[in-house]
Amino acid sequence: MKDYRKLFRFARPYYGLLALSGLFMAIVTILDIFRLSAIVPVIDRVFTNKPIVFAGNKFPLFLENILSYLNGLTPLKVLYLLLVIMPVALVIRAVFEFLHSYIMADVGQKVIRDVRNLIYEKLQFLSLDYFTRKRSGELVSRVTNDVKLIENAVSYALTDLVYESFQVLSFAVLTFFINWRLALISIVVLPMVSVPMIAVGKVLRKLSRRSQEKMADINSLLVETFIGARIVRAFCAEEREAGKFKGQNQDYYKLAMKSIKRMIILSITTELIGIAVALFVIYYSGRQVIESTLSFGVFTLFMAALLSLIRPFKKLSQVNSIMEQAVAASSRIYEVLDAKPSVQEEAEAQELSAFKEKISFENICFSYGDNEILEGISLEVNKGQMLAVVGPSGVGKTTLLDLIPRFYDPQKGRILIDGVDIKKVTLRSLRNLIGIVTQETILFNDTIRANIAYGKPDATDKEIEQAAAQAHAHDFIRNFPAGYDTVIADRGIKLSGGERQRIAIARALLKNPPILILDEATSQLDSQSERLVQEALDRLVQGRTVFVIAHRLSTVRGAGRIIVLNKGRIAEQGSHSELLGQEGLYKRLYQMQESTGK
Repeated sequence: MKDYRKLFRFARPYYGLLALSGLFMAIVTILDIFRLSAIVPVIDRVFTNKPIVFAGNKFPLFLENILSYLNGLTPLKVLYLLLVIMPVALVIRAVFEFLHSYIMADVGQKVIRDVRNLIYEKLQFLSLDYFTRKRSGELVSRVTNDVKLIENAVSYALTDLVYESFQVLSFAVLTFFINWRLALISIVVLPMVSVPMIAVGKVLRKLSRRSQEKMADINSLLVETFIGARIVRAFCAEEREAGKFKGQNQDYYKLAMKSIKRMIILSITTELIGIAVALFVIYYSGRQVIESTLSFGVFTLFMAALLSLIRPFKKLSQVNSIMEQAVAASSRIYEVLDAKPSVQEEAEAQELSAFKEKISFENICFSYGDNEILEGISLEVNKGQMLAVVGPSGVGKTTLLDLIPRFYDPQKGRILIDGVDIKKVTLRSLRNLIGIVTQETILFNDTIRANIAYGKPDATDKEIEQAAAQAHAHDFIRNFPAGYDTVIADRGIKLSGGERQRIAIARALLKNPPILILDEATSQLDSQSERLVQEALDRLVQGRTVFVIAHRLSTVRGAGRIIVLNKGRIAEQGSHSELLGQEGLYKRLYQMQESTGK
């Protein structure tokens, strides 16, 4: 029951609409009873011209008066009366059926909209380490496939749950009005349907969760192969990737068919139980018709009402299946919504309005699980200084600089800006002071103008073009037919590597932050572009603090200070000339690059 409450918690803002829809469903059900009850006067009064007999049952006075009135009319007058009343009742029923169907569909769409918004917003505020543990395709599956199952539960299954429950209750009451003994026997037998429903439901929930996990695997494979399309073709791996997809798809097919088989069996079982009850009723009430203690029209109404109970029970069994699938989906969604970011603001976090003096690293230790990356890093970087961080691959250069904007938090030690621990300031104010150009250039499927202005959406065209010019991107942008309004497609695939990198640099320049982090910022540039961009970066050093990670040591010769990381520690530090004067790691790396021309 707790799982169901969590599922329908998503619909809490729309309980008023659900109640209104329930009222409309109740009206529709009452009109269904009225429509079905028309069988009695049609058969008994119009076709056979016999009185309506209910086997001695006592009814409320107003029903007794209606029966007396109908029994007193001629068959033709009864027919005329029905021809007037029934169309009106059917039109009214159609109106209320439309209203309740529309409201439930609207609620379903609002819920799916809200849940997708919740998941996406949550993902935006989770720390980066969360994404290192989760596959992209798995998260996409949460937002698409899992949310769709919740929509099915709220929009369709809930409609059927309420409507069919009304139907069961109404038709059950009707059968009691006609013959309470027979109805009691029938109603006692029919709940036997719940036994297979419960048993199959538990299996369906497990199968549904496995199916959703398999769909996440499929989505992950799709994302990987789409992003790595060039590598797949370069290594002639098309058939291998197609085979992997077929295998995943076949596994999903098997799980889906297991669920479908159980749903079909449940539906058929429900129907068979209903038919068995109907056969018993035919035998029992048929004898009453023969003995004239029950009119044929009333017998037909009883059978129609009883048979009408079969469809709602059958529907409810399907509802149970959908609900179980939705519960499994909601548990996966709550795994995202309940996740806690590892990097969090303190309750009393203050605004960091400016950077004035220095950034201090005090005994920083950091590890990914059991893999220790940084150990005992301590250093100070004054405002206006350019600090270059170099060293072999995998020593933690990027990780060290990722600690400044708090993409991660160190396990030990702290980072201070102007003497203030960055854990005590708001993330927004901290990151507003920092501009970043990453080694992996990330651009969005939007215009060049929007990509450059990503960190400053209200920037003027003049400001955008000025930033592009500083990054030496203005000239090639103007050569596009649409200029700055050129849509660069997913991940900037329409641009060369150097062009993408220069747009990323322009994006950081436009933000105009006092702190710049350049993670291999010139790695994708040719020699000429690298020289031009380096000139722009040299101009930016004045009055700003710049952290540079560089693989090519020739690009950091102008840095005021260089630190060399090795085995998680600062192995050497100094200027370019000072480090070359030492017989250390920096000199060996530099000589190696000089000899290879890199």
